[in-house]
Amino acid sequence: MNYSIVDFLQLLGALGVFIYGMKVMSEGIQKAAGENLRKILSGMTRNRFAGVFTGFFVTCLIQSSSATTVMVVSFVNAGLLSLVESIGVIMGANIGTTITAWIISIFGFKVKIISFALPLIGFSFPFMFSNNNRYKSIAEFVMGFGILFIGLDFLKNSVPDIKSNPEIMSFISAYTELGFGSVLIFVIVGFLLTVLVQSSSASLAITLVMVAQGWIEFDMAAAMFLGGNMGTTVTAILASFVGNIHAKRAALFHCIFNVVGVVWVIFLLYPILDFIDTIMMAMGSPSAFSTDPQTHKETTTLALSLFHTTFNVANTLILIWFVPIMEKLVIRLMPSRGDLDEEFHLQYIGTSIMGTPELAITEARKEIQLFGKQLKKMSDGFNEMATADSKEHNKWMNKIKKWEDITDRLEVEIADYLAKCASGSLSSVASDRIRSMMNIINDMERIGDIYYQMSQSINRIKEKKINFPTEAQGGLENILKKVGDFIDLMNQNLQKDHDMVSMDPVFEMEEIINKLRDDLRKQNAIRLENGDYGVRDGILYLDIVNSAEKIGDHVVNVNEAYVGLK
Repeated sequence: MNYSIVDFLQLLGALGVFIYGMKVMSEGIQKAAGENLRKILSGMTRNRFAGVFTGFFVTCLIQSSSATTVMVVSFVNAGLLSLVESIGVIMGANIGTTITAWIISIFGFKVKIISFALPLIGFSFPFMFSNNNRYKSIAEFVMGFGILFIGLDFLKNSVPDIKSNPEIMSFISAYTELGFGSVLIFVIVGFLLTVLVQSSSASLAITLVMVAQGWIEFDMAAAMFLGGNMGTTVTAILASFVGNIHAKRAALFHCIFNVVGVVWVIFLLYPILDFIDTIMMAMGSPSAFSTDPQTHKETTTLALSLFHTTFNVANTLILIWFVPIMEKLVIRLMPSRGDLDEEFHLQYIGTSIMGTPELAITEARKEIQLFGKQLKKMSDGFNEMATADSKEHNKWMNKIKKWEDITDRLEVEIADYLAKCASGSLSSVASDRIRSMMNIINDMERIGDIYYQMSQSINRIKEKKINFPTEAQGGLENILKKVGDFIDLMNQNLQKDHDMVSMDPVFEMEEIINKLRDDLRKQNAIRLENGDYGVRDGILYLDIVNSAEKIGDHVVNVNEAYVGLK
C-alpha cells in the first residue's frame, strides 16, 4: 500500500485540528454563557426528567458529552447536585451528543466544507479583538466551529483512498464476516478509539468518515458508535478519582447506564438497524445496507445518525424509570467508608474541570465555603478550650493544632487550584473573582493561625495556673463569642451571591468588637493598678483580646473581598 509515515502524520494532524476546533468552540460558549451555564446546571435539575433536558441542552451548547458529564461529576463533588439530579443530566448528555453526528452527516458530507468554514472564521475574526468580552467569546465559539469543519475536511482528504488501496478493504473485511463476533470486535474498536482521542464526538466523526469512504458497512459502523458510547465514560471515571464518594458514584452510574444500554442494543442490533433502514427507505432514500459507494456517503451517514439518536433516546426512555433502583445499586457497589471518607481532602475541588476554568470557579467557591465552616469549628473549639478544665484542655489543644494544619493545607491547595484556573482562558469577570478568592483564603488562613496562637496563650495561662477575676473571664468570653458570631455572619454571606451581600451588618459587628476590645483594655489597666493580677498575666490577657479583634479585622477583609471591595 502506498501510504507513508507522512500521510499518517497528516491524518493525525487532521484529527488534531478537528479536536482543537471542538475545544475552542466549547471554551468559547462556556465563557459566553459564564454564570448562566452554572445556573442552568444547578437550577434546572429539579427532578430526573428536568435533568435530562438540562443535560441535552448543555451538551448541544458545548458539543461534548464528556465535558458535560465531567461538569456533572464535579458539581456532585461540590454538593451543587445530588446523585439523583446528576443521573438525569448524564442521560440527557448522551442524547445531546448525537447532535454532533447529525451536523457532520448533514453538512460534512453534502457540501464543500471549506466554502462556509473559512467565511465563518473570516466573519468572526475581527470580533476577537473586541473590548466586549461577550462578543469575543461568541467569536471564539464561531471560529472553533469553523476550525472543527476544516479539521473534518482534512480528515476526509487524509484517509487512504480505498479505490487505490483495495488491500485495506480486504484487511477490514476479514473482521466483518464473523457474525456476532464482528459486532463485538467493532464495539471494542469504537471504545478504544474514543478512549484514545478522549472525545466521543471525534470518534463519531472518524467513524462517519470511514463509512463515507467505504471502509466499513452500516452495521459495523453502528457497532463502533456503541463502543464510543462506552468509551466516553472513561473521562468521567478519571475525573472522579480525585472527587468524593458522591462524585465517584455519579461516574459509576454513567458507566453502568452506558454499558447497560450498549449490552441490550447489541443483542437487538440487527432488528434495530432493519427498523432504521425501513424508515430511511420510507423517506425515499436507498437502503443503508447498499454497497453502492454514493449511497454510503449520502444515506448511510444519515442512517447512522438516526440510529445513534434512536439508541440514546430509547435507552433513556427505558432506564429513566429505573433510576431509584440504579441509585441503590450504585450506593451498594460503592458504599461510604465512614470516617475514611471524612478525612481531610478537598471535598469540592478536583482536577476534573481544569479544561473548563470558568466552571471551576464554582468549585473553588464551594471549597471556600467549607473553609469558613472549618474556621467556625475552630472558633467553637477554642471557646470550649478557654473554659475547659485541665483534663479536657489537652484534647482541645490537639484538635486546634490539627485544625490549624487543615487551614494551612486548604489555603495552599485552593491557591494552587486557582492559579491553574488563572492560567486558562478567562473572562475579565472570572479573573476578578479569582483575585478576590486569593485574598479571601489568605485572610482565612490568618484567622486559623491566630486561633492557634491564642490557644498557646491559653495553654500558658493554664500551665501557670492563672485565675483571672470573674469579670475579666466574662469579658474574654464575651468578645470571643462576638467573634464567633462574626464568623457565622461571614459564612452566611459566603453562601449568598456576592451582589446580594450587604456590608452594613459587617461594619456594625466590627464596631461592636472594636468597642469591646477598647473596654477590655481599659478594664485590664484598672485591674493591673489595683493589683488583681501581675503584669505578665495582664499581657497574656491583652494578647487574647487583641488577637480576637484581629480575627474580626480579617473577617471584614473576607467580606470586602467577596463583594469586590478588595
